[in-house]
Amino acid sequence: MPFGVANATTIFIYYMNMIFRPYLDKFVMVFIDDILTYSRNREEHAEHLRVVLAFLREHQLYGKLSKCEFWLEEVQFLEHVISAQRIVVDQAKIETMVKWERPQTVTEV
Repeated sequence: MPFGVANATTIFIYYMNMIFRPYLDKFVMVFIDDILTYSRNREEHAEHLRVVLAFLREHQLYGKLSKCEFWLEEVQFLEHVISAQRIVVDQAKIETMVKWERPQTVTEV
């Protein structure tokens, strides 16, 4: 994507959703350039990872290995902590909001 294109992010999001459409909400979630792959068991997950990585290669999209994480039992994604047992709001985000100081003046509000 050339730098400076006004709608580059929108076009990229559309493209990612378009190529992963057959798998969205089945075992893939895409948010901008984050791809979350989820499965019921390890064997199914291995197959899902093969599909996702093959799709990326087929469409000449590449991930930076140092930014990838595989085989996680729990993951932080979009301000939530997701595991097999539950989905909860990330406690670090809640603590930040609780620690905010209350505005004292009209300008601070």
